[in-house]
Amino acid sequence: MLQLAFVNFRKGSYILVEGKAESSRFFIIQGGKVQITKDTEVVAEEGGNVLGAGDFIGVVSSMSGHSQIETAIALTDVTLISVSRDQFPELIEKNTPVAMKIIYSFTKKMRYLDEALTRITLKKNIESDITHLYSIGEYYAKLSKYSLALYAYYHYLKNAPSGQYATAARERFMALKSMGVAVTADLLEPKTNEMTRVFQQEAMVFCECQPGAELYIIQKGQVKITKIVDNNEVLLAVLKTGDMFGEMALLENKPRSASAIAQEGTQLLAVNRQNFNQMVSTQPQLIARLTTTLADRIWLMYKQLANTLIKDPVSRMYDMLMIQEEKLKVTFQAGKAYTFDFGPTELANMCGISKEKVHQVVGEFLREPIIKIVDDRIMVTDLLELSKQNAYRKKLMDMERSRNESRSTNSTVLW
Repeated sequence: MLQLAFVNFRKGSYILVEGKAESSRFFIIQGGKVQITKDTEVVAEEGGNVLGAGDFIGVVSSMSGHSQIETAIALTDVTLISVSRDQFPELIEKNTPVAMKIIYSFTKKMRYLDEALTRITLKKNIESDITHLYSIGEYYAKLSKYSLALYAYYHYLKNAPSGQYATAARERFMALKSMGVAVTADLLEPKTNEMTRVFQQEAMVFCECQPGAELYIIQKGQVKITKIVDNNEVLLAVLKTGDMFGEMALLENKPRSASAIAQEGTQLLAVNRQNFNQMVSTQPQLIARLTTTLADRIWLMYKQLANTLIKDPVSRMYDMLMIQEEKLKVTFQAGKAYTFDFGPTELANMCGISKEKVHQVVGEFLREPIIKIVDDRIMVTDLLELSKQNAYRKKLMDMERSRNESRSTNSTVLW
């Protein structure tokens, strides 16, 4: 039987502290007001920083298993319902509306943070116009990745048969088909009654801006998540067996915010809205996994937003490597090496470094003694040294910020 504890905090009490180790519990506010703050808040919280009855505190840290991303202070005397991470599957069974409120609040927050990240790091707003599908087709056609181009042209024509580029897309689609580019009908239009999907290497699972109604669980293989921005492919993530993706389109009924491409032979489990609703009541452990996945991504997005404040581009790349290590929960041991799933140019793109500066910055980054390139991927030869170097660079940045603030204060007093 689900038994939840009630805890009380007096006005002015600290409930959570940013940066502290993850907690196995999160809280639901039963009564009172709580203020949320962050050391480096790059964008304001969409719903504001004051929470009340029915809102949640500490869910991201608890469900993701990462450090706290915010500080929570009681604005009034508050009463909280304490929920342990282990109780979440039972909460889904016993109080489905509460669990679903958490999931939907996560997807809304992810959409908001994703838009902010794209705007800040890539200096662009998220493309939602269906014509972007045509641009994606053109991009991959120029790279001779014809199966990806064919997929993009097909779905542009499907969604905009009389669109601005319909004639050109149709001509290109037919030209690629006549060249013998093989993309089966099942890959262009998967059978929705078949939950298991198999994709060959470099096959498109779904395309940015394409309408979507399914999330996917990787049963075997790898999938990369990308965006095409300013005629450049930006790597967002590399997902592996057990990972989920595509959930925002399923839960919010909005176009895909990124593309998913199989990096190798890959088998996926597809979950549509009908299957998802059944899973909520029959497979609480799976829904708990989805919540954990969403929490992990939100934690990562907050860290990436904080990364944008680092002015020195090489330091930003160091910090991004640390973020990726923390995300994977890799132990920082002296002399322990680790190889990432991406190369230095892809890392620079993750950090939002402009195309004009990428070559120079990557050159400086590769001169660092602990950084090596193995099979076009970044290898760190000593994880503990990476941690120390990153801490040192952050300390220098904090000192510089303090000096600037001191100068600003002194100049104001003199004036």
